[in-house]
Order: sequence, then C-alpha cells, then structure tokens
Amino acid sequence: MTGIDTPMQRIATTDDLSAQALAQYDAIIDVRSPAEFAEDHLPGAINLPVLDDDERARVGTHYTQVSVFEARRMGAALTARNIAAHIDTVLADREKSFRPLVYCWRGGMRSQSMATILAAVGWKTTLVAGGYRTWRRQVSAALEDDAPMPVILIDGQTGSAKTRLLHLLAERGEQVIDLEGLACHRGSIFGDFADMPQPSQKAFETALWAQLRTLDPDRPVYVEAESRQVGRLRVPPRIWAAMQSAPRISIQAPASARARYLMTAYPDLPRDTEKLMAAIEGLRRFHPKADIEAWQALAESGDFEPLAAALITAHYDPAYDRARKRDKPARKPVVLETLDLDAASLIALADRVIETGQPDRTIRPAGPRARQAGPARPGGR
Repeated sequence: MTGIDTPMQRIATTDDLSAQALAQYDAIIDVRSPAEFAEDHLPGAINLPVLDDDERARVGTHYTQVSVFEARRMGAALTARNIAAHIDTVLADREKSFRPLVYCWRGGMRSQSMATILAAVGWKTTLVAGGYRTWRRQVSAALEDDAPMPVILIDGQTGSAKTRLLHLLAERGEQVIDLEGLACHRGSIFGDFADMPQPSQKAFETALWAQLRTLDPDRPVYVEAESRQVGRLRVPPRIWAAMQSAPRISIQAPASARARYLMTAYPDLPRDTEKLMAAIEGLRRFHPKADIEAWQALAESGDFEPLAAALITAHYDPAYDRARKRDKPARKPVVLETLDLDAASLIALADRVIETGQPDRTIRPAGPRARQAGPARPGGR
C-alpha cells in the first residue's frame, strides 16, 4: 500500500481488492456517474457520484469544445457541491473512526477530489490505485485463468428442477454457483426474469468472481449444465472449461412431473399471456404452423400444464437430445431417477446428489447401480 500526501493527512492507496481486504473498510465508495456504476462496480460498493451523468457529459463537452481550463473549473464547482451534499446526507452519521475506500474509473481527479475532502474531515481514507480498471483487470484475469475447478454438473431435461436442486444443495451447506440466478435468466426462450433485466456482462463476471473467490477449492462446486450463453450473457472461459470436463449427475423425471414442476418454476408466465404468446411465436421457425397455433390456443385458454407438457415433448426434449449428441460430454453421467418433483421428492433427491458427489466417492458412468427409483408420488404410483 502506498499513499498520497495532502496538507490534512496521508491518503493511502491500494490495489489489494481481495475479499479480506475489502472487508476492512466501513464503506466502498464509487464516485463515478450512476450510469458507470450501473454497468458494474466493486462488490458492496455504494454510489456517491461527484458528477452525475448529465454533469459528466457537460464537463466532457466543455473539455473538447471550449477549453480544458473551463472544463476543470466547471467540474470543480460541481464536484465540490456534490461532495458537500453527500457529506450532509449519506455520510452525515459516520463516526470519527469511519474508514472509506474510494475509487473512480482510473484513480484520477474524481476519486482524488472525494478522498481529499473526506481526509480533511478526519476520516482515514484509502484510494484504489488505478480505480475501477484495477478491479476489472483482476476479474478478467481470474476468469480467464486455467486453474482447475472441482465442478460437478447438475444435468437433466427441461423442467427437471435443476435450479431448485442447486438451492437445496446450498441450503445444506454445499458449494453452488447458480449461473441462471446471477444472469437473471432461466436459459430458454421463456427464460428472462419478470421485472428483473439481465446485468451487463461485466456485472455478471463481477458477481461470478465475487462468489468464486470465496469457495473452498478442495470441495465440489455444483453448477447447472448450461449452454455457453445464458440469455445474452456469456459464461467466462475458466468456468466454461471446467463445465466441459466436469462429471455430470443427470436428473431424470417423467414429462408429466416436469410439466407440473414448470408451473411453479415459471409463475410469471401464466400471469402474462402476452409475454407467453410472444415466446411461443419465437418458436415458429422450428415447428409447423399447426403446432404453434395449438400451443397459442392452450395459452389463451389458460391450459398451462398441458401447454408445458406439449412444449416439453415437441420442443425441449428433442432439442436437449440433439445438443447432447452434438456436444458429446467428456464423461457419461450418473443418472438419478425420480417419479415426482414435489417438495419431498426434491429434498430426497438433493440428499442423493450430495451422496453421489462426495469427494471420497468416484462419480462413475451411469449403470444399474447408479439408477435408483425416486420417492413415489403421494397415494402410490
């Protein structure tokens, strides 16, 4: 850690952005504009912009079209007012012992202005050397690294409750990376989350790295088998390489059970017929006109479970089978069968997944011993 000397006190600088280092600060303050912050930011950061989006554009225009001096004078006045407002509001209740970490895009004038004033208050202030770009370089390097990861893939056809299984595994203390959750997308044409847009690629990678760097490399990490694209976001090289070579646990359940489960996994679709109709329309290039019209008729009449069953049988299962034949996974999966995907069945299935994935067990290709019948549905089946 180095530093910058000011008349008030020494402002430290650091490029140590490890989880342990970041935890030492009382606040991580991103002074960039709201638009920059929204694209990506350090984990746990708050946005206290010294220039908002409009102000930053105005200063930039003055810089290129009027004069550097006039731009700096305008920027200084705006910055001073904005920092004063932050101290009077968001930072008003901070004690003398407050320790902020401050950064901007590249560790330049914006973060130095904020740090100088915070230091003048008496707060022990640290700057990120190189600003956000330092963080971004560290994230990119980590996600392009070829370091091994002990990934176990949870595989299975559409509606086999893979994401719910990941959540149950996490509740039991297992290590999990939920790519769909981090990407805000369920990985299909029906997959975007209601009222929750996908993050930027940079924010997706930040969330991934923030989670990855806390994991124990000696314990398995469960990941849902996905394509390289999750919505419009791309799985980074390190994780994708680990997924390609990872052992697989494949969940097998009847199409009827999967159709029932999809009613709970996609609760937003029955409530938004227009969105559902548009999604079905997106399948037109893959299926005959009669099929599309039949599925749209089911959607309009509210027959959602029969619609889910039809889509599973005619679209998703064939697409899954083609993808597996094309991609040819490196290892033959262990198959875990279940007759139902209700809450009790999924809890039992999660326990079987953990047993199969224990470090002292070898995940072997599926065979007679690997195939086990899941719990029967209530009432017998």
